[in-house]
Amino acid sequence: MRATGIGSMPGEDFRGVVRFVLETLDLPFLPELPARGDGAGMIGRAAGLLDGLGADLQPAGWRLTDRPGLDQRRARSLLAHDLDVLEEEADGYEGDLKVQVAGPWTLAATMERPRGDRLLADHGARRELAQSLASGLAAHVEEVRRRVPAASIVVQVDEPGLRSVLEGQVPTASGAGNHRRVHPPEVDAALREVADAARGAGARPVVHTCAPRVPLSLLAGAGFEAISFDLGLVSGEERDAYASVLESGVDLWPGVADDDVSAMRRTSDRFFSGLGFGEEATVPRTVLSPPCGLADASPDDARRVLRGVAATTKL
Repeated sequence: MRATGIGSMPGEDFRGVVRFVLETLDLPFLPELPARGDGAGMIGRAAGLLDGLGADLQPAGWRLTDRPGLDQRRARSLLAHDLDVLEEEADGYEGDLKVQVAGPWTLAATMERPRGDRLLADHGARRELAQSLASGLAAHVEEVRRRVPAASIVVQVDEPGLRSVLEGQVPTASGAGNHRRVHPPEVDAALREVADAARGAGARPVVHTCAPRVPLSLLAGAGFEAISFDLGLVSGEERDAYASVLESGVDLWPGVADDDVSAMRRTSDRFFSGLGFGEEATVPRTVLSPPCGLADASPDDARRVLRGVAATTKL
């Protein structure tokens, strides 16, 4: 059993956070520090990775443009700086290293088309976005590997908006209604494109969502090797679905929240035993984390939470 964080962290001390996660976690990650500006958060960092699509920041949020805008260029510059820091702090590191990227459906539900309204409203734009993200992600993985050559890269695709996309719950720009739901075959195709790009670049693709009612069979079928989720949101009726996914070979990475380390371990153990699997089958495949990112916590609290998760895996 290993410990990791979801990705986002508080404050602006990027070097300090990188050093902390490398020292504390057996699955360290490239942090996102949204407090440093719009290009440093989940959506801004993904906008900076897009290949062949321009983007810029508007009052309503990120929007696609004809050519790279100032904010997209800043996001790319900040990521390059962050990779410089990672390369210095991870010198000689060997082992798994996780990077995160916003998934194609969370991006489509968040970013706008050049003419306005969400990308979600345009079938062609949705497909183009997934292709651009997949290409940019592959290049990103290759760059991380070049800088930390002994690391094995894990790519975490963040899809907090996926359930809303599937259920037609994403509001239109006017607020008068919601965008139509996107059907599972199209959702699968975009997710598969991103997962395949990560795998093709030599990384292990996993997916994270902290929303309830995780579409487990869809995510497992799209080619992800592990699903990271908020254990506190799992209902009893969903246990069979989680057991089926685990039995199929897809790992389950529960997010657990508790101030008591022993209680966190008991919660995790009860979950897996309730699925009908013992420790010998699950512990080697399990990665524990907080349920969601920690950007809204104080720096001290965020570090305390990650230290607790790390201690839980040692029990």
